[in-house]
Formats: sequence, C-alpha cells, structure tokens
Amino acid sequence: MQWAQNYNPMGNMFLSFVVACIPLVVFFWCLAIKKMKGYKAGLLTVAVAVLEAVFIYKMPFHLALEATALGGLQGLWPIGWIIITAVFLYELTVASGKFQIISDSIASITKDRRLQALLIAFSFGAFLEGTAGYGTPVAIAGGLLAGLGFNPFYAAGLCLIANTAPVAFGGVGIPILTSGQVAGIDVHLLSQMVGRQVPFLSLFVPFWLVFIMAGWKRTLEVLPAILVCGVSFAITQFLTSNFLGPELPDVMSAIVSMACLVLLLKFWQPKTIFRFKDEKEEPAQPEGLPTSKTNYSLPQIMRAWSPFALLVVVICLWGGSASFKAFLSQVTLMIPIPGLNQMIEQVRPIVTQATPYAAVYKFDVLAATGTAILVTCILSKFLVGISWKTWAQTFGVTLKKLTFPLIMIVSVLGFAYIENYSGMSATLGLGLASTGTIFPLFSPVIGWLGVFLTGSDTSSNALFSNLQKVSAHQIGVDPTLLVAANSTGGVAAKMISPQSIAVATAATGQVGKEGNLFRFTIKHSLFLVAITGVITILQAYIFQWMIP
Repeated sequence: MQWAQNYNPMGNMFLSFVVACIPLVVFFWCLAIKKMKGYKAGLLTVAVAVLEAVFIYKMPFHLALEATALGGLQGLWPIGWIIITAVFLYELTVASGKFQIISDSIASITKDRRLQALLIAFSFGAFLEGTAGYGTPVAIAGGLLAGLGFNPFYAAGLCLIANTAPVAFGGVGIPILTSGQVAGIDVHLLSQMVGRQVPFLSLFVPFWLVFIMAGWKRTLEVLPAILVCGVSFAITQFLTSNFLGPELPDVMSAIVSMACLVLLLKFWQPKTIFRFKDEKEEPAQPEGLPTSKTNYSLPQIMRAWSPFALLVVVICLWGGSASFKAFLSQVTLMIPIPGLNQMIEQVRPIVTQATPYAAVYKFDVLAATGTAILVTCILSKFLVGISWKTWAQTFGVTLKKLTFPLIMIVSVLGFAYIENYSGMSATLGLGLASTGTIFPLFSPVIGWLGVFLTGSDTSSNALFSNLQKVSAHQIGVDPTLLVAANSTGGVAAKMISPQSIAVATAATGQVGKEGNLFRFTIKHSLFLVAITGVITILQAYIFQWMIP
C-alpha cells in the first residue's frame, strides 16, 4: 500500500513550514555555532530529520530508513567516487614531484595570488564544472591553489565561492535539460532565460572573489584583469546560452576567459605582487624578465600538466560523445529499492497528478564521471613516471585522508533523501510559494534551498521546477522566468552545500574545519541569492522584455 506525502502535517502552512525548518536549523547550529566536525553535524542532522519524518510527517519507519539509506548510497556512488578519484589525481602530481613544476609554470604567468585565483578557481573551475560537475571543480581547483601556496582555508573558500556562475549550466547543461523535462517547458527557452540572469553573477563574482581576498584598494589594482575575466566569461555565457543551447556555455566561457586573461597578462601586470598576510609581498618583475625563479623546458612543463590536460580530454569524451556515453551506459545496474520504489505517492501541487515516487539506485560502473577520472589516474601513472607501488600507496593515502569527508557526504545525502521522500523539502518550497505577488523575489530561494539540501542544481530542478511553474500561473507571471530562477538561485547555494564543503575540506587538508568554512561562505551565499531575487522580480514586473 502506498503512503501519500502530506505537505501540511500541522494543518497550518506557516506552522508546517516552521517545523520543516527544524533539521536545517539543527545543521546550521551544529556547524556555525557549535563548530562541530562535518561528519558529526551530518549524522546528528539526519537523525533529527528521520525522527521528524516519522513522528510529524507520519512516514512509515521502514520507508524513512530506506530513503535515508538510498541517499547514503548516492553519497558513495557517484559522488564519493568522484571525490576519491579527483583528489587522487592531484595527489599523484604531488607524489611524482610534478606539482612543483605546475606551481612554477603558473608563477611564470603571474605570482599574484589574486590573478591565480581568477585563473584557477574561477575560469579553470568553470571548465571542470561544465564538463564534469559534482565536486570535481572544488576538488581539483582547491587542491591546485593549496599546492601553489594559498592558505588552505582560503583555497577551499575561494573555490567554493568561484563555483557559482557556472553551476546552472554544469555537467554539459544537465540542470537545464532536467528542469525543461520536469516542467514541460522548451529547453532552449529555459537556456535563454538562465542566460539572461546568470551572466550578471558572472560579471560580479570575479570582482567579489578578489575583494574577499584583498580588500577594496588591492582589488582596484587588478581591475583590468577582473574586467577582462568577468566580461569575457559573461558575454560568452550569454551568447552560447541564447544561440547554441545549454550544453556549452560553461566550457566555451571558461576557455574564452582563460585565454583573454592569459593574453592580458602577457602585456600587463599589477605594480605589486599580492600575497597573503603570512607571505612576503614583492614588487612586480620588470617587463621582459621571467617571473619564476626556476626555468623549465616546455616539454617538462607539458609533462607536468599532462594529467590535467588528459583529464579534460577524457571527461569531454565521457560526457560529450553521445555514442560513447551510450556504449559505457550498457554496463549499468538499475536497482529498484525493495519496499521503497513506487511506495510513496507525490501529490499536487508538487506534481500535476498523484505520482508514485521512484526509488531506483543507478550503479553506472563505466559511465560515471569518477570512472573517467580513474582512467585519467591510470594513464597519468605513465605520464608522470611513477611506479605502480607508489601509485597504489598514493591511492591508499587518499582513501585514508577522505574517510571522514565520505562519512559526512553519506550522512548529508541521507538527509537530502529523507527530506525529499518525506515531503519536508516540498513543505519548504510551498511555504515560500505562498507569498503571492512578491513570490518572484523568493523564487530563487526555493532553488537555493534545493541545492543546499541535495548539493545539486539538477536535483533541485527535478524537485521544484513544477512547483515554480504552478506558482507562476497562480500569480500571472511567465513560468519560464520562475523555472529558470530556480536554477539561477540554486547556484548561490553550491558554496554552502554540505557535500561541497566536505569536498573542499578534503581537497585542501581542512577536514574537521567544515564549520569554519560554512561560516565563511554563508554570508556570500545569502548575498548572491538576494541579488538573484532582485533580478527575478525586476524581470517579472518591469523588464519583461528580457523574458524570451
């Protein structure tokens, strides 16, 4: 017998909304106030969520446990698998000694920490988001920055904040494709609408990134670089999303912004080289002189960078070729969860008609992004020239290093799934949707909540796109705008998503400091989602010509 979700268990929508916020408040309290380690905060929060699902939402106990377990499995595969392999690839370059060459080659472009953050955290991170998604940008870019000498905490925080603008089109446009399918809206129209919202963030984030690092005065010193990086990214993102579709905006924007920034730095450098407080500042090198103390030959530099170059090729092949992806997907297990699959019924207005909630675990052995990164790691063994013994030892060290982050990821994915299957997340969305004509201001907040809960803009769109469409019709606003706003608002929550924070701390050696990182990013996340809300309500009632 199916159990039907009840989105108003208290009989009063406001009270139900308040009650649904309890697990979120517990999680915020654990990280921001009690400063608990991430895995402890995650385990406590999922326990609270299960109890609320059972006693408040009247969800059968076995369904609550199975939904939580399914989320935990998703935390291990595919998400945990991506994190393990991404961090492993970085550790291989360190173990082989090639990372020092990578570090010096970047310093030959610029030693300035502000510009290195723009190149790696913003532009290169956007490329990884566009091709792989999940935690790959934070894991790889965060590890690179920490290895370059960035304060590890700043490396983690900056990569989380930088991974904002590309999220809506991440993973070759999967978030937009998903929202179009769920809401029944043309994918190209959604791509155009998101492409008329997110570029405003793309213009702003590079400036904000440097401002966080260096303050107002030192930000103005590199304003030419910030403008070149942000403007080139935003324009390319707008053009590709509006004229080509949702698959390529991140990849194209990242390539263009990196190329433009590197070209600028060939002819211009800031007057002083910015370092962090524990580093010594130095004047810029005179023009014509190398900025790196160690000179390497081009073949040496190419060999050092070869694992990351290979990563780009392999991930593009894995995700970009439909025929190859179909071939890999043949080795995929679709495992219905006994006792949970089709046993929960979603009801209106989350869905247009009562629909059984599927619970199928997808174990895509070959098609998973993590497997693509593992293939890169295997081939990189030959590129960087290390023994199989060192390769295996490095893998073992990586697994040991990631034990607690993986526990946190398993717990927070369990939390996400119990929120979704119990109907708590729907209560949160409906509570915000009841704000009437000012709902466009809060529409992005629903996407923000979805990404915070699930760690994925794709999952948030799958969960809330139809709610956004229904609410838009009720208040007389174009549904394309609000469905797009769900995706755009979600990008601001990526930096505070528990799974993203777990990836960032693992990649930069900050395990146990998840609470500090959460407190560092939360204010920036709230600020950016507020900007998105203002953009959305202006487009809803004043700049309606911006809606395709």
